Amino acid sequence: MTKRTKRTILWSLLAVLVIVVGFLAYYFTAIYNQVDHFQKTGEDSPFYQVKPTETTKTPEPPKWEGTDRVNILLMGVDARGLKKGEIPRSDTMLVASLDPVTKRGYLFSIMRDTYVKVPEYGMNRINTAITHGPNTAMKTVSDLLGIPIQYYVYTDFQGFIELVDAIGGVDFYVEKDMHYTSKADNHEYDIDLKQGQQHLDGKTALQYVRFRHDALSDYSRTERQRNFLTAVANKMISTTSLLKLPAILEKVNPYIDTNLTINDMWKLANLGYSSKMIASEQIPPMSLLIEKNVGGAEVLGVKSDEELKAYVQEVFNRTEDTSTDEQNSGNNSNSTTNGSNSAPKIKNEAADTSSGP
Repeated sequence: MTKRTKRTILWSLLAVLVIVVGFLAYYFTAIYNQVDHFQKTGEDSPFYQVKPTETTKTPEPPKWEGTDRVNILLMGVDARGLKKGEIPRSDTMLVASLDPVTKRGYLFSIMRDTYVKVPEYGMNRINTAITHGPNTAMKTVSDLLGIPIQYYVYTDFQGFIELVDAIGGVDFYVEKDMHYTSKADNHEYDIDLKQGQQHLDGKTALQYVRFRHDALSDYSRTERQRNFLTAVANKMISTTSLLKLPAILEKVNPYIDTNLTINDMWKLANLGYSSKMIASEQIPPMSLLIEKNVGGAEVLGVKSDEELKAYVQEVFNRTEDTSTDEQNSGNNSNSTTNGSNSAPKIKNEAADTSSGP
């Protein structure tokens, strides 16, 4: 090999190195610029009008040091028809839990009609907690599950649509035909899905996770939400999605609010990538769930607070994927049963108030 050839190869390698370094610099700078704006402040925050009263004190979430279990509350809301500053009840509540020691992940979905004590505000449906701010929502869920909740992520319908579209949609099996129509919003949020394997974009994915017009209503819906969220997470860690991450973050940025810092996000991203999903469960589980009537509205009660906390710890002790939801069977086929193919039917038409169910 001549000196000239060696020099050419050397310069070619240097050029490639410069391109790679330049791309990485752009990549991480773009990501940094987007996630730096996930924490909304002032009037950009959906909670800017939430102020503690003279008799309440907003609880601060516990700190995560990076060595113990971390729990993130994920909340999706339906903000249609609300004015700026008005906070809707959470339509979806999930808790993602990651153990940095065992590298195991767990996902819980909380029934939105669960009747609990909202710290400083009395008894109410758990989906009302967010109307008092994210710290109150985290504390409420923490007290219910018996685990610390360090972080929250908050979004709405549009944020969900943008996320699914930004990752290129998700290939998913729809377990049955799903149809629902309403004149509200000029039929924009009608549901019309066919059974079978299909590619769901943002709007059709929203139809899938919102559908509850069957015999098991919210019970099967929360299971669908967990299954689909797992599919989204798997798509997110694919090579293609990772390369598009700056563009994905730019799309969802306007619709996300969180208390995660940039350093937190990097640590969680690394932990999530290296962790294995072990269990996906409904809270309360069917064995601890009871029907209650409060002020003429039907809600879901918990038979025993201590047994529920023990159940959560039992799930954490699982070492292999044994997700059964006490009622789940097969694929992502949300076939929810409790031994008799039935579950308490909860009326969701009860008036939304901050002091009642």
